[in-house]
Amino acid sequence: MELIYAVCLFLNLAPWLVYGLPPIWTQPEQVHLSYPGVPGSMEVTWTTFNKTDSTVEYGLLGGRLFDMSIQGNSTLFVDSGEEKRAMYIHRVILTGLKPTAIYVYHCGSNEGWSDVFYFTALNDSVDFNPKFALYGDLGNENPQSLARLQKETQLRMYDAILHIGDFAYDMHEDNARIGDEFMRQIQSIAAYVPYMTCPGNHESAYNFSNYRNRFSMPGQTEGLWYSWNLGSAHFISLSTEVYFYLEFGQELLFRQFEWLEKDLEEANRPENRAVRPWIITMGHRPMYCSDDDQDDCTNFDSYVRLGRNDTKPPAPGLEHLFYRYGVDLALWAHEHTYERLWPVYGDKVYNGSTEQPYVNPKAPVHIITGSAGCRERTDKFNPNPKEWSAFRSRDYGYTRMQVVNASHLYLEQVSDDQNGKVIDSIWVVKEKHGPSAWL
Repeated sequence: MELIYAVCLFLNLAPWLVYGLPPIWTQPEQVHLSYPGVPGSMEVTWTTFNKTDSTVEYGLLGGRLFDMSIQGNSTLFVDSGEEKRAMYIHRVILTGLKPTAIYVYHCGSNEGWSDVFYFTALNDSVDFNPKFALYGDLGNENPQSLARLQKETQLRMYDAILHIGDFAYDMHEDNARIGDEFMRQIQSIAAYVPYMTCPGNHESAYNFSNYRNRFSMPGQTEGLWYSWNLGSAHFISLSTEVYFYLEFGQELLFRQFEWLEKDLEEANRPENRAVRPWIITMGHRPMYCSDDDQDDCTNFDSYVRLGRNDTKPPAPGLEHLFYRYGVDLALWAHEHTYERLWPVYGDKVYNGSTEQPYVNPKAPVHIITGSAGCRERTDKFNPNPKEWSAFRSRDYGYTRMQVVNASHLYLEQVSDDQNGKVIDSIWVVKEKHGPSAWL
């Protein structure tokens, strides 16, 4: 009898032992937050492996625990790998949140609840001075910056995280189990603050399906690009990959460009730019870089910067658009390094002055921050960079940013190799925003 019981137990657990699947199929996991872009709201996303209800129970810190409850919905996501693994992605949007209030929550159903987490509702005031951690290229293997980011997030140092493409390396691998593992790893960050993302080249498998399904970004415009406001800044997340994966639809490239131009035009209306003077973009592959790995940005005719002439009609690049609408700061990753550029346009430096290059700069400022840590290690630099390269580091690390007010923005680079030392910092100061700032 004991032998029969042991055999039955083994057979029941065999799929878990072989494939690494959780034994409780209705247990919530991979919990993460995102900001839907509407003041007083927060979106909670999680995964189960069987269909269950989608409920978030929450309450104010110090008040009655879980005295509020809201239902959402789930969608079936079937990974395109050989096993066609199925999972349910649950989404619930909390509304009517009090700005700056701390909420305690858990998510799931009566068939299984997550751990208890907390978050601070975002301040919807234009006088809010939000703080961010930003990085790209964070993987399951060698995620060197992860522990420091976990601790700093739970110390409430950040209001949001900007992950600028390339997750897990790669989410689709091992029939998407690598994606599961990565989403579990970042839960200790993403369940506490909004985790805002954009796609990178490592998300391309099966037409970016793991990226499109696992994350919940505002607007859900094609699942690849969107914009949102926080403090005195207008943020734009875009896909640089539309320039490189034309097999998924050349029309995506043109749709994004049309959307982006309209979004920038709207953000530049005098009444809007007066309220949100900073325009900050994030996209995975940079327009400029000085690495020696022969990526697109090492070429003068970068697709992202100048467009593609082999499409019909020719596809426009982004640099002139950014310049025309007065984009202040462009954030990138992809290169496994940190690089700060002088203000640059058309491959030429346009510093504010020799003594104060970032005070009233005459072109957008570019930052590359792709060294959070992954199995591909860090990249090497070209020993002879162009004049627009201001500072470079191969240390593992990430960037901190604070939008201080309408005229001041602060950036600093943290080296994980040097135990959290700040190895670079700048203040970007602008008395005027918009295209006229370049004059």
